[in-house]
Amino acid sequence: MAEEQDDSQKTEDPTSRRLDEARDRGQVANSREVNNLLMLGVFSLSVLFFGGPAAGALYKASLPFIESPDLVPADFGHLIQLGWKLLGVLLMAGAVPLVLALIAAIGAGYLQFGLVWSADGITPKLDKISPLAGLKRMFSMRSLAEFVRGLLKLAVVGSVAMFLILPEVAHLNKLIGMEMIQLLGETKALLAKLLIGVVSIVAAIATIDVIYQRMQHLREMRMSRQEIKDEFKETEGDPLIKGRLRQLRMERTRRRMMAQVPQSDVVVTNPTHYAVALKYDPGSMAAPKMMAKGVDKVAQKIREIAKEHGIPVVENPPLARGLFAAVEVDQEVTPEFYKTVAEVISYIFKLKKRRL
Repeated sequence: MAEEQDDSQKTEDPTSRRLDEARDRGQVANSREVNNLLMLGVFSLSVLFFGGPAAGALYKASLPFIESPDLVPADFGHLIQLGWKLLGVLLMAGAVPLVLALIAAIGAGYLQFGLVWSADGITPKLDKISPLAGLKRMFSMRSLAEFVRGLLKLAVVGSVAMFLILPEVAHLNKLIGMEMIQLLGETKALLAKLLIGVVSIVAAIATIDVIYQRMQHLREMRMSRQEIKDEFKETEGDPLIKGRLRQLRMERTRRRMMAQVPQSDVVVTNPTHYAVALKYDPGSMAAPKMMAKGVDKVAQKIREIAKEHGIPVVENPPLARGLFAAVEVDQEVTPEFYKTVAEVISYIFKLKKRRL
């Protein structure tokens, strides 16, 4: 009951991290029908392209048995040699289709989900060797659905094959008087027609199965809202902790700013809501530098420190607001404020009887 409740709560689409973790464990949307399609397709093409030479080789190997069977040595040693020869011809004829089909089976997975390296599937687990767990998997609803799908697929493919073969049954009598070469040609044509029809219907089945497997995989990977929150905490950090760290950084920055106010040459105010502290050393600075800035309580604190250390305070609301918005702490004043700031600094330096 708890598992059903948990599954019912998994209503959210899986995150990219959840899908990546599943991929690392080897859990991907894998359609076996794609494997079957590629193997059957490659095998069919191999038969169509290499079937003629292979049939010719078999024909030449079996010709002595057809034309002059009385001349074929009947002793055991010669029969063994002939048997090995025929077996070699059969192996050579079937080697290329089988090898290509094997390559296609390996490549089918790569086409679907790329390279996946995971030892999770081969790691020994108790539930893999448990007879009870095996029976549960065998008689589960998923196994039953797979069995029904398999029967339907066989029925569809078999129906297509019968639809293609039955019209040719009436013409089988014409094969009786044909030469072996002609018979092989007719057989190849009929086989090509059958393979093309079967491959076409298997391709349609594979397309449908790929869509189904991907939808099923996404459904199995669904997450509950709590899982998404937990994942966000793991990747981005706990919001409460992040907020506290942000607060500590702001306090540290504020203390550093306040420590720089006594080193400033002037504080420009709004006069109450904004305050910025500036410093300019003609010998070492290309432009005045922002030492501290703040609004409301921070601005009030900057003004208090400035008064305590005898730093001149100048009221210029447009300049104070503009510098606060455009210039960060420890950065130089931007060119659009050069003229106005120069006037303020020049006025302050004159008050201090200093020269630029």
